[in-house]
Amino acid sequence: MTHHETQPSPIPCGDTPGRRTFLGRVTAALSAVAAAIAGIPCVGYFLGSHKPAAQWVRLAPLKDFQVGETRLMTFDNPLRQPWDGMTAETNVYVRYQGNDLPEQEQFLVFAVNCAHLGCPVSWFPQSGLFMCPCHGGVYYANGERASGPPPRGLFHCQWRVKEDHLEVQSPHYPTLQDTLEKKA
Repeated sequence: MTHHETQPSPIPCGDTPGRRTFLGRVTAALSAVAAAIAGIPCVGYFLGSHKPAAQWVRLAPLKDFQVGETRLMTFDNPLRQPWDGMTAETNVYVRYQGNDLPEQEQFLVFAVNCAHLGCPVSWFPQSGLFMCPCHGGVYYANGERASGPPPRGLFHCQWRVKEDHLEVQSPHYPTLQDTLEKKA
């Protein structure tokens, strides 16, 4: 008996790549496209402006403030986008100190964020204290630290009086390293 051996059919060795090579090239191309898309914001950061210009935002007329009163004031962030919704609202605490000289109004304007981790503080007029609900930070009415974990007092915001209205500089989250110019 003759035994017939079957030979496997030869694999074509032409210019056509195999499936594994093709999928490897497709994966590399898609990875390159994804890396380019992800890199666009980084390139924009290094080539573009890093800091938006602060603008003066009008809060309220001077006649609306009582001497010694601390009020929470809400305004829209000037860099608001249509999709921001309520997150575009910015708050500051304003304490009217009165006049120290004729025609020289004095205010204390604080960011609402605790100097510890940035939680919003609340004003309690009965005790004359700002209190942070997150970790128990307490501040006096003048913004100085009273107790708790915050390392310092509340951040002061830049303000000015223009055309009988109180204005604050925004958008700006004040920090010790990044202060804005003094009142103009």
